Amino acid sequence: MNQSIVNNYAFIDSQNLNLSVHDQGWNLDWKKFRIYLRHKHKVSKAFLFIGYISTNERLYTSLQNIGYILVFKPTMILPSGEPKGNVDTELVLHVMLELSNYDKAVIVAGDGDYYCLINHLRKINKLERLIIPNRHKYSS
Repeated sequence: MNQSIVNNYAFIDSQNLNLSVHDQGWNLDWKKFRIYLRHKHKVSKAFLFIGYISTNERLYTSLQNIGYILVFKPTMILPSGEPKGNVDTELVLHVMLELSNYDKAVIVAGDGDYYCLINHLRKINKLERLIIPNRHKYSS
């Protein structure tokens, strides 16, 4: 393999990223984040795991147009009325299904549910970076 060509994939827990950024009083610029992943971490494909809500079609189209590959999870409505689409299992499954297709993985989440995945990727030298969206509030 030509060492100058790097083919990393990003696997992004969209709700974890979005809520973490909002908790800090910011709005995420999804286009700039995709550019950052491409240039800083050599990410050729960015999988965005997201709960599906039919009224968000324009958002989904916009995210796809700027280079994200969307992986949908059906949502449920919490007692508070907020939608919830738990994407942890899908993210882990896709990391493993795509394992032979990428050099290294960039995982974007601050959720402790990914602990065993991160450890495994480290052991097999397939982890480029773990990006934790809120360094002040994350699961160890």
